[in-house]
Amino acid sequence: MTDDKSPIDPKLLEILVCPITKDTLEYDRDHQELISKKAGLAYPIRDGIPIMLPDEARAIDD
Repeated sequence: MTDDKSPIDPKLLEILVCPITKDTLEYDRDHQELISKKAGLAYPIRDGIPIMLPDEARAIDD
């Protein structure tokens, strides 16, 4: 979920999808990541820019 303090544009979050599953992403504000639960990956956000490369994502635990 996003709010006015989000470092990335909320409209961008609405259109971004996981590059592997094409599923929606969840925003983790505390860790500055976009989470793909279906793929089990967390894509980093650096300087307000989502890094949507599978090689840059970290595996997440359920």
